Amino acid sequence: MIGGKDQKGLPRTEEVNAFLGKGTTFEGKMTFEGMFRLDGKFDGEIFSGDSLIIGETGEVNAQINVNALIVNGRVSGGITANTRVEIYPPGKVLGDIKTPILVISEGAIFEGHCQMGKMETRRDEKVSVLKVKADAEGESEAKETEEKPGS
Repeated sequence: MIGGKDQKGLPRTEEVNAFLGKGTTFEGKMTFEGMFRLDGKFDGEIFSGDSLIIGETGEVNAQINVNALIVNGRVSGGITANTRVEIYPPGKVLGDIKTPILVISEGAIFEGHCQMGKMETRRDEKVSVLKVKADAEGESEAKETEEKPGS
């Protein structure tokens, strides 16, 4: 959890550093540090290494790439979260999610695809393999070689 939650799924211990209030509309690219709470309307892209909270009145149509995301409002678009995504009622997410942990509370809605777990290693990366060769006297010699996966 992100510092424990109250009954609406909002963090108790972390302090909100920035806020986009109800009735506010913003369009473009957004980056922030610390915890950001969005209760207004936002269209565009959101990037941060920290936490984003979409409040009950929040409406987001964006590509989101954050550390952690809590949704109590409406989100349309792709989501990538490094640690977790939590959706609480009346929250609704329409789009694909990539995250290691996904929490969907009863009454919340998620329509899309979800990819969980570690990301697959790129195929063009080299992998070190340690080959052990024993000589006639039973002594072994280690030799490191580089191979591509699948060879």
